[in-house]
Amino acid sequence: MLQITNLQTEVDGKPILKGLTLAINPGEIHAIMGPNGAGKSTLAYTLGGRPGYEVTGGSVVFEGRDLLELEPHERAAAGLFLGFQYPVEIPGVSNVQFLREALNAQRKARGEEPLNAADFLKVARAQADALGLNLDMLKRPVNVGFSGGEKKRNEMVQMGIIDPKLAVLDETDSGLDIDALRIVGEGINRIMRKPDKAVLLITHYQRLLDYVKPDFVHVLAAGRIVRSGGPELAHELEREGYARVAA
Repeated sequence: MLQITNLQTEVDGKPILKGLTLAINPGEIHAIMGPNGAGKSTLAYTLGGRPGYEVTGGSVVFEGRDLLELEPHERAAAGLFLGFQYPVEIPGVSNVQFLREALNAQRKARGEEPLNAADFLKVARAQADALGLNLDMLKRPVNVGFSGGEKKRNEMVQMGIIDPKLAVLDETDSGLDIDALRIVGEGINRIMRKPDKAVLLITHYQRLLDYVKPDFVHVLAAGRIVRSGGPELAHELEREGYARVAA
């Protein structure tokens, strides 16, 4: 599904990713862990197409297409979802309207008919209920006045509505309490643990992986993946720390 080969990315002229290679197949969940400054968020933003992240080498192929040649909205329409470490607030923009426009823009790009308001609300209500988010909250401006946990659950609602092929989740566990962590983890499993989907889960800590059990764990350090393994690698990182495991 996703093949990253020797990816090199600069931010403000500073090299961050320095030859990262990773392959993700349908049905797989990959977790990337690593110390601050290793390039984890840079990888997520590069895949999402965020401006300011300049690819200077390597390639990224997503379902046979050159991902780096696509604009951010084209990447989304192709099935890529980017979850942010700090979801932004958008005052004055209704959450429901934002999500409906986003979904229908993607449906149009895929040659599908748009959902009318009634059909969309059915989808939105089902996703909100599954994540313990009151539908009334979806009628408020995007993330405005939401707690950290509510923002992350709202992002999971977005993911459920859009139903992507590949979810790149950048520290989704950041700022979550124990209950919210469980709800978000269950949401990821419900939406994305399917034979035709895949997840790239970026995290500092092993705790989210108790709920979202990855097939593979990778250690990212100094812009490269320096070690890969199974779920047991995350426990080793918790015990030993990054410095010793990545050495």
